[in-house]
Amino acid sequence: METKILTIQDLAGVVSIIDVCSARGAFKGEELAGVGRLRESFLAEVKEQQPEEATAPAAVEAPVAETATEEESSDS
Repeated sequence: METKILTIQDLAGVVSIIDVCSARGAFKGEELAGVGRLRESFLAEVKEQQPEEATAPAAVEAPVAETATEEESSDS
């Protein structure tokens, strides 16, 4: 079996996706507790793994659409 590696950027991306989905009303009320626990777990890991000089909230709280736009502009 091949070992897969998740990066901190992957986890931060999942947090952003959860935030966008939540803002758009994609989750039912009974799903919110589980989604919130998962989000908090991922966010805690991101904050723990980032270097202290990095600003964790700014990197994590950016919406997915803005993140994609930033990546596209840096690829040009």
